[in-house]
Formats: sequence, C-alpha cells, structure tokens
Amino acid sequence: MRVLVVHNFYQQAGGEDTVFRAETALLRRHGHDVQTFTVSNDAIGQTPRLQAAAHTLWNTQMARKITALVREHGSEIVHFHNTFPLLSPAVYSGAHAGGAAVAQTLHNFRLLCANGLFFRDGHVCEDCLGKLPLSAVRHSCYRDSRSASVVVAAMQTVHRAAGTYRTGVDRYIALTEFAREKFIAGGLPAGRIAIKPNFLEGSPGPGAGDGGYALFVGRLSPEKGIETLLRAWAELGRTIPLRILGDGPLAPQVAEAAQTLPGVSWLGQRDRAGVLEQMQGAAFLVLPSEWYEGFPMTLVEAWGSGLPVLGSRLGALGVLIEPGRTGLLFQPGDAGDLEAQARWLWNHPQERQQMRGQVYQTFQASYTAERNYEQLIAVYAAALEARLTKAKE
Repeated sequence: MRVLVVHNFYQQAGGEDTVFRAETALLRRHGHDVQTFTVSNDAIGQTPRLQAAAHTLWNTQMARKITALVREHGSEIVHFHNTFPLLSPAVYSGAHAGGAAVAQTLHNFRLLCANGLFFRDGHVCEDCLGKLPLSAVRHSCYRDSRSASVVVAAMQTVHRAAGTYRTGVDRYIALTEFAREKFIAGGLPAGRIAIKPNFLEGSPGPGAGDGGYALFVGRLSPEKGIETLLRAWAELGRTIPLRILGDGPLAPQVAEAAQTLPGVSWLGQRDRAGVLEQMQGAAFLVLPSEWYEGFPMTLVEAWGSGLPVLGSRLGALGVLIEPGRTGLLFQPGDAGDLEAQARWLWNHPQERQQMRGQVYQTFQASYTAERNYEQLIAVYAAALEARLTKAKE
C-alpha cells in the first residue's frame, strides 16, 4: 500500500509527534511505500498575520501541494495527524482531488474546542461542545488571545457549516471510546470514527519496581494536575518519595517544591530511555490529570513497563485504568483522595506486585506495535472502501 503521512508539528505536541514517527516506521517495517510531508509552526512567525489567519481557514496552496504529492507518489491513502494551523482542512479536498482516501487521527479535541483540551480556568469546560464557539471567543481560549480565538472559532464554524468534517474525511481515528463519544456529540458521523489507541514500540518488559519511589512523568502544566500532586505530596513526602520528570510553565513551582518538600525531587526532562529506566524502578505512576486526556504516551510506557497507575477518575483515564487490577483511581483535583489512594498502594506491596503482572498482560493484549498495526490497516481498508463506494455513487 502507498501511504502519504502528513503532520503539522505543533508547539508542545510531543505525543502527537511521537505517534506520527512511530506509525510511519511501523508501516515501513511492514513493507508499505510511505512518504511523509510535514510543516512546522516555526514558520508562523515568517507569515503576515492576516495571511496566517486566512491559511488557518483554508490554505489553497497546501491543498494543491497535497494533490501533487498524492499524484506523484501514487498514494492510495493520506493519513493526517494534525492539520492545524498551517495545513487547514483544505488538505482533505487536496487528497481527494489526487485520488486518495483520507484518514485523520484525532489526537486532541481541536475540532470541538478552541484550545483542544476542554479545559478552562482550572476545570473541564464543554461550553462549545455541539454549539457555536462563542464562549471560546469570550474567554480568549486559544493562547489567551481574543483575536486568535476568533480565527480558530471561525475555522470550526465555517467547516461545520460547510460539512467539511462530515464529508472530507473517510475515516477518523479516535484514541478511546470516551473521545469517540465526545466527537459524535460534537457532530462527527459515528460510522466514520474508529478507535485505535496509541502504542509502544519496543517494550522494556516489567520492571522490579524496587526503587522506593512514586513517579510523575509529563508536562508541568495546570491541566496535568501538578498543583494537586504537590498539595498531596506536602503530606506524603515524608513517607513516599516522589520523582517528577518533565518541564513546562509550572516548572518554577515544581523546582520550589523540590527544594522545600521532603521526599520530592525534580529530574527535569528525560528522553524515552530515561523515562523507561525510571519506570522500571518506580512503585507506581501518578497521572493526576484534570482535563480529558487523549491517550497519553506516559500511560502506554507505564503499561509496557508493568507499572501500576494511580490516575484521576476523569474522562478516558477513568475507563482505561481498572482499579485493583492495573492501578487505582482518585477524584480529580482532590489532594486528600490522591493522598489516601497513594498510601494504600504504597502500604500494599503484595497487591502492587500482582498489579504489575496484570498491567503487562494488558499491554501485551492491546498496546503492542503488532496489535496496533492490525488496527491501523483495518482503518485504512475501511477508508479505501468508503472512498470507492463514494466514487460509484
């Protein structure tokens, strides 16, 4: 199969970038003829503001580029990972014009929410779900800029009205059933949304978990629950050492906590090998997210390491983590509940060890590269069949 994989590298979208690279390598390893086309948001500063806004709505130049690439390569399918903001939804018609079917991975909620997170002012927000995104403009939800939020809201409104999201994509890929239901509620056609989670290439296998610490890995930002994590460890630190890996806007708070709270240490940003090494020794991973996570690579990496996860009972995490089998859950934003569940995990090493085996079984059953390849090819086949059926009408 000839596949064109397209991605707009976006600031702080590490998970999307990782999946783009991993899936591309996976397809090539299985003998597919894969070409990639990427753009980066670094180019935004070189584009006049009005032109950049217009391109966010409809970038004819990029649509023509995709058409040319499809014809030159003979692509049967174009798989988009992110089209915002430089590519625009115009690239869907560009792919179709070249004769290819279209698949789109929904890494975040950008089609339904201006900031892509369903998160505002420290809490989950669904004000724009299935509605005109007036609230996004009123609250300056995209980059705290009203003018930029107007552009994103206009993109959403125009393409919903034009039917671009209903007809421009032959198959969407949602990462979880929870996300799929949100996109259906937001107007996407249910019959075109498949579920395919993220995966881990090259699992290290279950670690011993004998390092004597709990672990957080992720972006240090409000939606990740960093403040709740630090409040809980203000009490837990004398009993359960915590290692924090990552960087982000709340790094100064984390640095201060590492200086003032007993048992808390900040190790900064680590590459995947460094993350997996820390996971091998950790007693459990903490995922205190306060937004609707997509399918965090941190979770897949933990499962590939046999690491139980203590996560917030919110969105997909509340379904993916099975209490007593692959980890425990706590109420999002509730530092007291997080503290109680962490103490239980720490004080029950035998049960925790049993979870390690069950976690790794879950990984092997659902989140390996080979299992993911089967799911991806099934999505491509459905997209091609849908396009063929459309051509015959």
